[in-house]
Amino acid sequence: MVADCANGATSVVAPEALRRAGADVIVINASPDGYNINKNAGSTHPEQMQAMVKASNADLGVAFDGDADRCLAADADGTMVNGDQIMGILARAKKREGKLNHNTLVVTVMSNLGLKLALKDMGITTVQTNVGDRYVLEEMLRGDYSLGGEQSGHVINREFATTGDGTLTALTLCNEVVKSGRTLKELAADFPQLPQQLINVPNVNKMAAKTNKVVLDAVAREEELLGDTGRVLLRPSGTEPLVRVMAEAATQEQADEVTARLAKIVADELAL
Repeated sequence: MVADCANGATSVVAPEALRRAGADVIVINASPDGYNINKNAGSTHPEQMQAMVKASNADLGVAFDGDADRCLAADADGTMVNGDQIMGILARAKKREGKLNHNTLVVTVMSNLGLKLALKDMGITTVQTNVGDRYVLEEMLRGDYSLGGEQSGHVINREFATTGDGTLTALTLCNEVVKSGRTLKELAADFPQLPQQLINVPNVNKMAAKTNKVVLDAVAREEELLGDTGRVLLRPSGTEPLVRVMAEAATQEQADEVTARLAKIVADELAL
C-alpha cells in the first residue's frame, strides 16, 4: 500500500503503525521541514498518491492531512474513495460485528445521499448534523453513537478515540479489506455516490436564504421534482456573505441544471 503523509503529523507514526499491522508500505511526502506541510501532498492534493498506487501496483493508498485527523483512500486503479465511502465501509463492518451502536452512523449535511440510501438498504440509520467535526462528536455523545464523520475523511471511531484520527481510519479500513477478502474497489462500489454540483453565490444576504419566500418556494419546487432520487441544500457560509447551493441527482446533467436554477434565484433575490 501507499501512504501519503502530507509532510505532516503522520510522517513517522502512520507508516510504523501500518507496518506493525502487517502492511508493506510505500511512504511518500514524509519529510516535514516546517514549511512543506500539505504542499501539493496529502488528502487535499492526493494526485501523487494516486499515481504511486498505479505505478507500484499497490492494492490501495491512503492520504492524510497535515494535522493527521483526516484520511482519504484510493483503490488499486488510483480511483479516490472519499470519506462517505470509508464511513459506509466501516459502518457496515461495525454492524456485522455488533459494534455499531443503535445501528446508526452520524454524518453531516454534506454527506452524499447515495451513502444514506445504501446504508438504509443495509439496515443502518443515518443521523445528520451541521458541517464540522465538533457537531458530529456532540451528536455522537448525545445519542451514544459509535461512528461518525464527514465526507472530507474526518472519521470519529469512539470504540478507540474521541477525535478524528487519520492513522486509525487507515488501520480500520485496511483491516476491513483484509477481513472481507474483497478489494477496496469492490467495497467502495457498494456505496455509489450520486452526481453532485456545488455553486458558491457571493455578495448576498446569506441569512435571508432561510427566510426569503421566493428562495424557499424554489427549493421546494426542485425538491418535489427530484423526489427520492436527489436533494437540494442551501448553506450560508460561516465567514463570508456567500450562500453555497448544492444539488444531488440521478444524473450530473440534472444536478447541474437544478443548481444553476437555484443559484440564479439566490443571486437575484438576496443580492446585497
